[in-house]
Amino acid sequence: MDGTSRRILHVDLDAFFASVEQRDNPDLKGKPVAVGGDVNRGVVAAASYEARTFGIRSAMPMRQAMDRCNDLVVVRPRFEVYRSVSKQIHEIFREHTDIIEPVSLDEAYLDVTDNAKGMAASEIAKAIRASILEKTGLTASAGVSFNKFLAKLGSDMRKPDGMTIIRPERAASLIADMPVSKFHGIGPATASRMEDLGIKTGMDLRRQSREFLMDRFGKSGAWYAKISRGEDDRPVRTDRERKSYGSEDTFERDISNREDLFAELDAVLERVWEDRLRIDRIGRTVMLKVKYADFEQITRSISHSDYVDAKDRVRRMAHGLLETLVPVVKPVRLIGVSISNLGGVGELPASSSQLALL
Repeated sequence: MDGTSRRILHVDLDAFFASVEQRDNPDLKGKPVAVGGDVNRGVVAAASYEARTFGIRSAMPMRQAMDRCNDLVVVRPRFEVYRSVSKQIHEIFREHTDIIEPVSLDEAYLDVTDNAKGMAASEIAKAIRASILEKTGLTASAGVSFNKFLAKLGSDMRKPDGMTIIRPERAASLIADMPVSKFHGIGPATASRMEDLGIKTGMDLRRQSREFLMDRFGKSGAWYAKISRGEDDRPVRTDRERKSYGSEDTFERDISNREDLFAELDAVLERVWEDRLRIDRIGRTVMLKVKYADFEQITRSISHSDYVDAKDRVRRMAHGLLETLVPVVKPVRLIGVSISNLGGVGELPASSSQLALL
């Protein structure tokens, strides 16, 4: 099978947690809603599109969100409800294919190359979105293409409640004109570093050699070279079992100052927490990764016999790991945090409360 023969969908529910709350409580419709925990110590798990117009986003401290919108309605999360709706949606997926790779409660890749009904991929995407709306009252966006990278790119392009088809003959020109900050896997810090190198668009990225990108961005450089050409041979994995999740930041400038290092660590931890809320998994092990300016890399980890089920606890563990490395012996270019030894929240004893996580 050649590189453009597959038919891949990426389906992503629109503002999932917040949309479920607006569906179940009509008084919330049209209002800025944030799903999350304690106003003073919690974090936003999801924001409605009305809230997003105020710049409110997932993983933002709830107090900051309240400061941005005085009329923000804060709703406590109902994870059992979200899991139940997610199961409904996956049943809809299975009507068309068994090749499904869940990314989180509200997001999945589907390989519909050889689907059960012999339908065109675009028709399947339309049918899935219509069925989700009919059976759950929620909207979903979808991307249709010949690989996972492009399908994900497509689902992001017409949110909310939209669909984008990226055909082989269109892929190269679409990528060429798009800012690299829109590419899945290129975060704000990396996009900023690329801009410093004169790389702003997909075409700018495509002009760079694989060797140049690997020299500047390590192993990730090889991936950037591939996606700049619309290449992605990753299969949709039905047996995928997530073993960890995490986030990392490559700094625009190397850092040696203690205060700046801990501030950057906290920014990374906010994104890790956003992943935790969407993936619905908690773990026993916290690992810190530090990469120095000369590319030497050090990792430190700490594990517990029980699951780490509170945001503040994860923060304390990560801060403790960084304390073992400061004052730093040389400037730092990257900090990362990952959570592993995972378990599903729904599998934990009743004493392990999801709300503690918020």
